[in-house]
Amino acid sequence: MKPLNILLLLCLFGFVVKAQTAYTSNNKKIADLYFKNKEFYAAAEYYKRALQISKDTIGFVVPYAFENKLKEESPKLAEYEYCVFQLATSLRLYKDFRAAEAWYALAKNFPEPKYVLSSFYYGECLRANQKFTEAIPAFKDFLEKYKTADEYTSKAKIEVASCNFALYEMRYPRLYKFSKLFNQINDKGSNYTPLQLNNNFYFTSSRPVSIGKGGKDEVLEDKQTKSKVVKKETPYINAIYEASGDPLAAATSVKRIGAVETGKEFAAPAFHPNGRIMYLTSWTAKGNRKIYEVNISHGNGATWSAPKELGAEVNIIGFNSMQPFITKDGKYLVFSSDRPGGIGKYDLWYCILRADGTLGQAINMGNTINTKEDEEAPYYNFKTKKLLYSSAGKIGIGGLDFYESEGDFASWTEPRNLGYPFNSSKDDAYFTPLNDADTEGYISSDRESVCCLEIFHVRKEFITVQGTVVDCQTEKPLSGAVVTLSDSSQEMRMTVGRDGRYVFRINSNRALKITAEKQDYLKKMLSYNYDELAKADTMVNPKLCLKAFAINVPIVLKDILYDFNSAELNPGSEKQLDVLYTLLMDNPTMEIELSAHTDNVGSKNYNLSLSDKRAHSCVNYLITKGIAAERLKSKGYGFSKPIAPNQFPNGKDNFLGRQQNRRTEFKITKI
Repeated sequence: MKPLNILLLLCLFGFVVKAQTAYTSNNKKIADLYFKNKEFYAAAEYYKRALQISKDTIGFVVPYAFENKLKEESPKLAEYEYCVFQLATSLRLYKDFRAAEAWYALAKNFPEPKYVLSSFYYGECLRANQKFTEAIPAFKDFLEKYKTADEYTSKAKIEVASCNFALYEMRYPRLYKFSKLFNQINDKGSNYTPLQLNNNFYFTSSRPVSIGKGGKDEVLEDKQTKSKVVKKETPYINAIYEASGDPLAAATSVKRIGAVETGKEFAAPAFHPNGRIMYLTSWTAKGNRKIYEVNISHGNGATWSAPKELGAEVNIIGFNSMQPFITKDGKYLVFSSDRPGGIGKYDLWYCILRADGTLGQAINMGNTINTKEDEEAPYYNFKTKKLLYSSAGKIGIGGLDFYESEGDFASWTEPRNLGYPFNSSKDDAYFTPLNDADTEGYISSDRESVCCLEIFHVRKEFITVQGTVVDCQTEKPLSGAVVTLSDSSQEMRMTVGRDGRYVFRINSNRALKITAEKQDYLKKMLSYNYDELAKADTMVNPKLCLKAFAINVPIVLKDILYDFNSAELNPGSEKQLDVLYTLLMDNPTMEIELSAHTDNVGSKNYNLSLSDKRAHSCVNYLITKGIAAERLKSKGYGFSKPIAPNQFPNGKDNFLGRQQNRRTEFKITKI
């Protein structure tokens, strides 16, 4: 979505067209003129007329007869192909992806090189319509046909990765509860930039605004073709609104705030924490977007001063700055802009906000945050140090997606996609919280609309994972143990206190892994699968015990048994080696020596050979389970290292002592 391309969403109103007499029947020229002026809804209607089809394409399927008409060799074939491509493009730009998909399905087969991007846009429409498995081959088909290494090549590759990501995300959704606002807030037009401040709810809407009598008609003209059309000045103007009462209630009172200025649009309010200054975006149809400030006086109701344009720190002539956000500690102004010095189209920038209200020079937020595409709608929680924003340039589910990064404006962690259903296959932007933990709030999304953003309430839900870390031998809590929880999208870590307790709240029910570790102890790992998590709201592991160890100190593996004069493991021995296998898997850098010992019955050489074969048999078993051979060493010691007497002092046989000596051990040589 183009930044703030919500203005004048033409799906919601009609045009009064008065073509000059010489051009009244030339629907294609009229369509081209509207398209040139970015009036995509009107353009689509006239391309349909040029193609002599119904203007209603909701759920449209291209008729077989029409497709055959395109295949005919006739003087009008080139004009048909042009109108089909232009119709598809108009529908796509006006966000009617369902109808655009049907027309791109035709245009992608046109042989003319100028229509080669149809394959890319066809995949884009499939993705927006959540047809991810169909979109992947569409993008791959485009890459096979398109031989130019440019932005479309790189975007197509990102789209393939995004479709695979979306398929995974929709299989294992994050835990969120969504509800669209069914009241006067989501009225006609686009409704977006929700902002909850104290008991007031602010938002932007492109709903009708009365402009009084005598509004002028606007003339659109193409000097090259000498085409002219006249359209009534639209009453659909982006303005800022305030809702009183509960935004979730069935009925809410809504009023526009600020003056209506002819030709001017206002959007994206942001308030300074002192409550006396509001920042907003304003623009005209032919001008750039700029950020303004409004002073608020409190008395018998709030009065708003006329908007004052911010200085060159933020607004640069010939470029756009928009979507201001003020951190709650009052230290930073963050905004989106295509100003020089950026990385992509629209980047996120910030200015230091001084105590006297003046601004420092704008600083780009860097290539960890910004991409070659658009970054928009910043929100920063200064308590958690988390930045939430929307981007169209990273692997995601589609359109603008929400991403989260931790940082302090000096550096940022790699942003992570917030997944499905927080993100959809269309545009998702403008998060505003209802609490300091950001677990509840509002967003804007066109996920349920053909063309327009709507406001949704969202609440994060959780599964609690908790337990205790103890010493395996003493069963006492292990203070200072570090517990890490990770799944495919995140990692959380905590150090336990004296009680050894760990508690995590996770926002997904996908498979996860818990690892506990402490110095001089072997790591322990637990795994939970999707089925276990999907049916629980709390996972409790009463005890997660760690085993103490020391380098090169032997540990006896009990019940490793062999038949007489044999080096083959029996099934019972394999079960004991599985315990060692788990230790090795939990501690992936650990290396061991596995040794076998005998009693003193038989010759020295015989027992050395037998013990060596038995130790080697244990190592081979672990290798077949998947442990790397370089982590394992085998050695047989025969009866050279007894741990108990083989005979009593009187020379009689010590059966129990010989039994202790016939043992298998391992020692850790590297951790």
